[in-house]
Amino acid sequence: MKFLLFTFVGVVHLFSLNSGKAIYKNDFSRRTFQEIKEEIARYKDVAKAIINLAVYGKAQNRSYERLALLVDTVGPRPSGSKSLEKAIQIMYRNLQEDGLENVHLEPVKIPHWERGEESAVMLEPRVHKMAILGLGSSIGTPPEGITAEVLVVTSFEELQRRAPEARGKIVVYNQPYVNYSKTVQYRVQGAVEAAKVGALASLIRSVASFSIYSPHTGIQEYQDGVPKIPTACITVEDAEMISRMASRGNRIVIQLKMGAKNYPDADSFNTVAEIIGSKYPEQECVFKHMRELCSNTITCASFKPKKAGKEFSIQWIYVPEVVLVSGHLDSWDVGQGAMDDGGGAFISWEALSLIKDLGLRPKRTLRLVLWTAEEQGGIGGFQYYQLHKEPV
Repeated sequence: MKFLLFTFVGVVHLFSLNSGKAIYKNDFSRRTFQEIKEEIARYKDVAKAIINLAVYGKAQNRSYERLALLVDTVGPRPSGSKSLEKAIQIMYRNLQEDGLENVHLEPVKIPHWERGEESAVMLEPRVHKMAILGLGSSIGTPPEGITAEVLVVTSFEELQRRAPEARGKIVVYNQPYVNYSKTVQYRVQGAVEAAKVGALASLIRSVASFSIYSPHTGIQEYQDGVPKIPTACITVEDAEMISRMASRGNRIVIQLKMGAKNYPDADSFNTVAEIIGSKYPEQECVFKHMRELCSNTITCASFKPKKAGKEFSIQWIYVPEVVLVSGHLDSWDVGQGAMDDGGGAFISWEALSLIKDLGLRPKRTLRLVLWTAEEQGGIGGFQYYQLHKEPV
């Protein structure tokens, strides 16, 4: 049976900065970077076989067809829903039937939020029904809704400058899109910042570089000690229109209704399957270097020293040497979650399927994890880390 080298965790990063020599403990062989490159090159035929099976062989389109079957059968898979748990049970059976090893479920407690009916209607300066999507974990409005004048801002800084104007109003954020990581803070923190200055609700321009009148949902976070107010996303187009109206001095009034509810945490699972490694099936000696260089013992293999040439010491611990491939099974409730993240989950499954079908066995254990409740802030991933982390 052929052996497949999938990774060389910790090897490249154990080189001395000056000598080019690898640092190993006891029976670890000392290899140069060139030697490692040459070893990888020897797997050219194996890599070609995997590509041929995936692109031209019987596995052609397999991951797409598997994904289509799940999303057509189950549909949206929001955290805490019966559809998510149905999807988890389907995938558990699928992985067993695929002949993968150590297929099991790891319990996770996850949030349970339901959107309910929701609407937003501009009443002044004209009547206009707006497309909205409530943000995850938002509270709902009273049954009669919230009707209030609007304050439009483009940043948190502007909101602070105009704080006296915000009390008793609905804050509309028309923040410019810079990039996702910078702009998403308005979705995550918008309700809290608006509540701090006395707003009754907040509406956030969807975090997107392009829109076809399509609001984008996502998670938002409340803060202890700050009143919880309803919050939702509106389209880029409506945010721009409201901003133009405000710039002309128009009085803008919106009626917001949201039936959102938060329920007690629900029981769920991360779904796990493996191909057991041939050489390092369970654990291997890897390093943990000084905390100043890397504070996470699980990902220390990817560290980069702060300064070139800086000396550092190595501590040794035993942790599982596992190659992890993953995606999340949960999705928001307003789509099938085919791309976010059904695609990632099924590509990860396909990686193991291809290896198994070719009769290959990697040196290190290859582990598939299908996360639960990623959309609520990586809940499944965090609990997996807590379960599997090594003591410091």
